[in-house]
Amino acid sequence: MTGLPLLPIAEVIPAVKQALSVHPLVVVQAPPGAGKSTALPLELLDEPWLAGRQIIMLQPRRVAARAVAARLAEGLGEDVGGTVGYRVRFESRVSARTRLEVVTEGILTRRLQRDPELAGVGLVILDEFHERSLNADLALALLREVQGALRDDLRVLVMSATLDPGLPVRLGAPLIESQGRAYPVEVRYLPTDPAGRVEDVVARTVRAALEEHPGDILAFLPGVREIRGAQGQLSGVGAEVLPLYGDLPLREQRRALLPDPQGRRKVVLATSIAETSLTIQGVRVVVDGGQSRGQAFDPGTGLSRMVTARVTRDSATQRAGRAGRTAPGVAYRLWSERTQALLPESRPPEILEADLAPLTLELAQWGESDPAALAWLDAPPEPRVEVARTLLRGLSALDAGGRATPEGQRLLEFPTHPRLAHLLSVGAGRGLGALAADVAALLEERDPLPPGTGADLTERVSALRAWRCRQPGRGDEAVLERVERLSRQWRGLLGVRADDSPPETFDVGSLVALAYPERIALAREAVAGLPGGRYLLAGGQGAALPEGDALAGARALAVAHLDARQAEGRIYLAAPLELAALSEQATWHDSVRWDARAGALVAKQEQRLGALVLAARPLKNLPAEQRITALSGAIRSEGLHLLSFSPEAASFRARVESLRAWRPEDGWPDLSDDALLDTLEEWLGPHLGPVRTREELARVALLPALQARLPWDKTRELDELAPTHLSVPTGSRIRLTYRPGEAPILAVKLQELFGLADTPTVNAGRTPVLLHLLSPAGRPVQVTQDLRSFWNSSYFEVRKDLRGRYPKHPWPDDPWTHRPMKGVTRKGV
Repeated sequence: MTGLPLLPIAEVIPAVKQALSVHPLVVVQAPPGAGKSTALPLELLDEPWLAGRQIIMLQPRRVAARAVAARLAEGLGEDVGGTVGYRVRFESRVSARTRLEVVTEGILTRRLQRDPELAGVGLVILDEFHERSLNADLALALLREVQGALRDDLRVLVMSATLDPGLPVRLGAPLIESQGRAYPVEVRYLPTDPAGRVEDVVARTVRAALEEHPGDILAFLPGVREIRGAQGQLSGVGAEVLPLYGDLPLREQRRALLPDPQGRRKVVLATSIAETSLTIQGVRVVVDGGQSRGQAFDPGTGLSRMVTARVTRDSATQRAGRAGRTAPGVAYRLWSERTQALLPESRPPEILEADLAPLTLELAQWGESDPAALAWLDAPPEPRVEVARTLLRGLSALDAGGRATPEGQRLLEFPTHPRLAHLLSVGAGRGLGALAADVAALLEERDPLPPGTGADLTERVSALRAWRCRQPGRGDEAVLERVERLSRQWRGLLGVRADDSPPETFDVGSLVALAYPERIALAREAVAGLPGGRYLLAGGQGAALPEGDALAGARALAVAHLDARQAEGRIYLAAPLELAALSEQATWHDSVRWDARAGALVAKQEQRLGALVLAARPLKNLPAEQRITALSGAIRSEGLHLLSFSPEAASFRARVESLRAWRPEDGWPDLSDDALLDTLEEWLGPHLGPVRTREELARVALLPALQARLPWDKTRELDELAPTHLSVPTGSRIRLTYRPGEAPILAVKLQELFGLADTPTVNAGRTPVLLHLLSPAGRPVQVTQDLRSFWNSSYFEVRKDLRGRYPKHPWPDDPWTHRPMKGVTRKGV
């Protein structure tokens, strides 16, 4: 290949060829600019083990897939679509001659689903694997299963600039490393972390770098808003300032990637899309704002939100490497060296944090309802899988056994999230295909209307249709152009024509509800002091419209975009829903709940849609099981103080718990608070009778319920080992106070123990009691577990302090020989 000896990857290509000839899976690590994406694949096309078959190369992003395919084709002196082609969503440039296909992740998964053997394919390359995207992990797991069950001749090559050092061992694969970088890069830090907006700091640094260094500049910012902000500040700098992000039209992407036709300097303001695989020709300087933005999924709410965070160290390495692709360069990191040391090494694998609905549906179609059965690098967390299953069942995509339904199989034909696929599929079936295409496209793209417009998605549909008809309207024309392009692709897939008539009032909401059934929302009752426009979602979360939003009067909404950061989410996009339509989806359920304010059970039949109650009627016949369950829930919620433990019941619990602590091997039942709360239905349920109120609960006799927890053969043993009372020398029977895990307390007046040498015991003599020796007035004067020592020493100090205060009570010089007494000293005694 032309220029190959100049690329550092050349030194390891023989080792890679040799490894792939004998190993089914090989790992290659090479720094940015080494040529692993643009040189290595071409060198493998004629290998004997490939036997003329295809190579599929996986790239995580569409921009990178197109750019890498173009570089590979250029290396062969051909146009894209010949030996080298690419496939991305809704776009492909391949031919019958294509032997090396660069594809995005979803394309590879679709091909595996249609043809698990990958007929005609000899090698699959997973590039930029350090990103550990969800689809890359899924592809690797499926490919390893294909290798083990169907194709022992299939090769897989995992490539990246930065990798977890343990990855080759975990894969059981050889590691081949290329050490060289194309050109050296000087990394510069700030003395301290900057204050202010990232776009401001980036713009200042770009201006300074243009003065100090030759060549083009690539600056990293977290998102489109920051890119636009920095672009506005860089007007008039004497260079072409160009944005680069995933949703940018292809024509604009090419302007950013290729040298300026007039030879002018370029400043490319990019998101993290430019971290990997892309070579932006002419870049000599990188300005790294140190932030990235991505989706974070919250399994507790089932919602995702955009999160801006600091870059990780491996991302910073990738970004700096962009400056050394074609010449020596410099990378400005807009943070301090101290902060660099504190950055996390890498991002967590996406599979541990992402929405797993797409993956779960893919696996169900693959025939595997249990994700744990596959050989993952990191298995998908079961709680998140269960959240995904719940959603997919709500979309009618999975059956009760976790298998893909016919609707689920249909959803996989749409290259998008199952939510939007369901919207498109069912919407088309209802005769709303054109509207479904518009709504799905609007939900996938950025909002075309300016901030403050209001949350009504129907307005966006109207704006799109007005723009499509070239009518005067409002909205960002660049965004509307992207939305229309995507809508056109969806219409083509559905086989429908555009409809530019105004949508019916509730049609948009009915479609949104198909995609987000758990975000169907009902208006809450107005509460004094709180603004209107507050809603309860079917998923149980609260959400609110911006104050003054025109949708605030709607009784029901379907919410499309929502920020779940706060306890009450903020609604950004929604559409009104017809209440009557909700009733068709709702079902009747018995509702028996505890009203803490009233202190009583409330029993109703409710028409429910998730957490939403559409209608209610009294439940006349309350089944005992539901009553017990509701009362148990109330006690767990408010605590055991709802029950009244008599002194006898409290003592019984403490005695049993003490023996359980002293004799763990004897199998005494657990009567701790936690254990009782966990088993309320079992031990308390049979004793609740017709109880329905807090007052009735407080009157339940608990001692019989607790005694029933004790096996019959333990009752006598309990009295022997942990008696309620102990006799003292005067003949008095004194009640013991038991404290689980500690010695029981025997509080007795000192004079009743004269002549007693040894401390009384329980637990068959194993456990001395803790004596609280009382004054004649019943106040503690000494605490001891060593009575003998007390008589010999401390007693005399106590005697000196108290005999003047209590002269009618005995205070003998010799407590060993004095007769024990209950009361005062009688004359003549």
